[in-house]
Amino acid sequence: MKHLPKHLRPRWRYLAVGIETWPDAEVGRRAFQRALWYGAGNLLGDAGSADAGLKLLSFSCSGGSGEAVVRVRRGHVEEARAAVACVSEVGGDPVGIRVRGISGTVRACEERYMRRAAASSTQRDVAFGDAERSAVVCGDAYDVRTESGYVGAAAFDIE
Repeated sequence: MKHLPKHLRPRWRYLAVGIETWPDAEVGRRAFQRALWYGAGNLLGDAGSADAGLKLLSFSCSGGSGEAVVRVRRGHVEEARAAVACVSEVGGDPVGIRVRGISGTVRACEERYMRRAAASSTQRDVAFGDAERSAVVCGDAYDVRTESGYVGAAAFDIE
């Protein structure tokens, strides 16, 4: 079978996506892809979701932060951005997702937008809510461990 000529091949754009979640959350590749498909299906419908063609190309997430490259058809970038923004949880764990940028090739996407948010996080004991608690510190953000789970706090909330 012959390849299609270049002018008939589908054209793609690549979204660089940043992922934030609680430090103890387990976010996997398959669960993230499923959440993308469900978000696109719920927002765009089956036909619109199929036209956009969202596909997860690369994914890494550990320690509360991660990143991914999502492939989308060229004329459907805005719909894909909206579908990515609709994802609020993956596998029952809440996530925050942000599109860092859009590129025409995977290589340019990775070089421009990926591995930027490699901020180091440390484990510390902090005074929060009249008790000493364990917290994960990343810059000015504190994820404080409480009895009911993690609580996000800023530096001025910590004593």
